[in-house]
Order: sequence, then structure tokens, then C-alpha cells
Amino acid sequence: MFLGTYEPRLDDKGRLILPAKFRDQMAAGIVITPGQERCLYGYTMSAFEEIVGTMKTASTTSKANRDFTRFFLAGASDEIPDKQGRVTITAKLRQYAGLQREVAVVGAGNRIEIWDLTAWNDYLAANEQAFADISEEVIPGF
Repeated sequence: MFLGTYEPRLDDKGRLILPAKFRDQMAAGIVITPGQERCLYGYTMSAFEEIVGTMKTASTTSKANRDFTRFFLAGASDEIPDKQGRVTITAKLRQYAGLQREVAVVGAGNRIEIWDLTAWNDYLAANEQAFADISEEVIPGF
């Protein structure tokens, strides 16, 4: 499980040093794909395979399913971290998420999210109250 928020930097080659806490789980590989709200999602290989398995069961007659699957898979990049725990984020993925040098790596349960740091801080500021307001709806009795 991925938890917490970290603020590493991208190097000049577009490589991200994975937080030390996440490296063991992603040592066998990471799949980075476009996420929602203009961030990137990073999954372990096994978690990504589960998601693709679920996508295979979705109806291909649904345009929304086809569109989502295309976008999600076409932008995906599988990477093996190097000995320093670095993974390359492709130029297209960096452009999609607006990544500059400063990033936020956010643990989101079964995945990590990679955000431009300014975008992440803006997202938090805009959604903090909504988080407090919806807790009962999302997790009853919480």
C-alpha cells in the first residue's frame, strides 16, 4: 500500500527518484500512465495487470469505455527503476501532467500519483473543505 506525500525533483533527463518507502514495492517495475486531474498514476506491474484485466471485461460497445481504455493504455510507459531508484517519465507524460522540476509523489493506496508540486498544492487548497464535507458519503460511519 502506498501512503504519504513526498516532494522529490525531476532531474534534467526527466527521471524521478522514487521515495525510498516505495522502492521495494516497485523494484520489479512501475507502469506510469495519465491519471485524472492532470496527474500521473504509477502502478506496480501486478496492480496494473489487474486493472487491465478488469478493463477487458468492460463492454466495448460503450464509447466511454473505449475512450477511457485508449487514453489510459496509449499513454502508459513501463519502467524498471535503476539502482538509485530512478525511473524515467516520458516527455509526453511530463507534458500531460505539466511536470516541471518540483513534483509531489502522493501515495494513493494501490498506486502513486505524480503531480507538479504547484498543481498539487492548488488541488489541496481547492479541495480541502470538500474532503471534510464528504467523509460520511464516501465512508459511512467514518
